[in-house]
Amino acid sequence: MKIVVTGAAGFIGMHASLLLLGRGEEVVGIDNLNNYYDVSLKRARLARLKAYPNFTFYEQDVADGAALEAIFAHERPKRIVHLAAQAGVRFSLTQPHAYIEANIKGFLNILEACRRHQIEHLVYASSSSVYGGNTGLPFRERQNVDHPVSLYATTKKTNELMAHTYSHLFSLPTTGLRFFTVYGPWGRPDMALFLFAKAILNGEPIDVFNNGQMTRDFTYVDDIVEAVVKLVDKPATPDPSFDPSNPDPATSNVPYRVFNIGNSRPTPLMSYIAALERSLGAKAQINMLPMQPGDVLATAADTAALEAWIGFKPDTTIETGIGRFVDWYMDYYTVNQLN
Repeated sequence: MKIVVTGAAGFIGMHASLLLLGRGEEVVGIDNLNNYYDVSLKRARLARLKAYPNFTFYEQDVADGAALEAIFAHERPKRIVHLAAQAGVRFSLTQPHAYIEANIKGFLNILEACRRHQIEHLVYASSSSVYGGNTGLPFRERQNVDHPVSLYATTKKTNELMAHTYSHLFSLPTTGLRFFTVYGPWGRPDMALFLFAKAILNGEPIDVFNNGQMTRDFTYVDDIVEAVVKLVDKPATPDPSFDPSNPDPATSNVPYRVFNIGNSRPTPLMSYIAALERSLGAKAQINMLPMQPGDVLATAADTAALEAWIGFKPDTTIETGIGRFVDWYMDYYTVNQLN
């Protein structure tokens, strides 16, 4: 089967592509290799994918509809894993137009390409950030997500609405994935674990927001991509129990689904930092700061729907996941481990 993976040089995109390639699928990677963070890291991820003869790569932006159309017309893929997006909550406070261009215009181009080329299934990245101002934990897909606290979250909620429209109008099977704080080897340098490890190894203080009083459902990347691939294999279908007089936001009477993908073991931020300290063999200097705009106090995923649909639940522990990240980080950056 030929599968397009957008954002293939990204953190989750590389891992998902490797899993698909490893089982013999043809993967067509699309990525614009933008400079939101270190492009050399993206190229290093890409080098791992190019080692596979069943991998083809296009350096293109999904916001370029004509280029995307040409790729689909030439490659004629069957299924799509759409992971390309402008990421980051804090960046959206200062660069909002980048999010509309990549996350809204780019997603519309993907939907249109799927419609024109009779794609069997579109799996796309949403985010746990859509839960926004909700405080009822754990987060369930049935909950209201109409109170976003960042433009990034708004674009991800918008993607879910757009997907439903195309599922309704064109019977396009779509599955949205609400990822919960993904971490692991080859991760993004702008995310907490990467920033913390770099600062601790350099003997510099780490910035900890809301005085450390935050909790996250940290989810290891291998668990994330295993769920992604299992969902690719099972296209969304109409929910026979869907009641339009009391609608479930996560399902529909058309081929549309939304799932949480999280570890379901929320961890206090200070415990996460302590696990990193143990793995590095070094203590962090902590700079406590107030809550930042766009942040939320806590996240936790209810994954009952995911388990019922694909029979899988993320289960990698924080200690194991952080240990693997540190091993990769030390190797990639050739840093001597501190003791």
